[in-house]
Amino acid sequence: MSRTTHLSIAEVCAEIGVSRSTYYDWRAKGRGPRSLKLPNGEVRVRRHDLEQWLASCDELR
Repeated sequence: MSRTTHLSIAEVCAEIGVSRSTYYDWRAKGRGPRSLKLPNGEVRVRRHDLEQWLASCDELR
């Protein structure tokens, strides 16, 4: 059984090379990868959702 990796926003931003404000702007506009808001208010992105979102960006070219 594989374990789902949940990435922090800092990890996502570092991986895709954007600032935190850019990520939150995309999220507000519904253009970023799917994310989860935890009960403590922190946001996480599943590795699978990030990879799917990146693949969809490539398809738009």
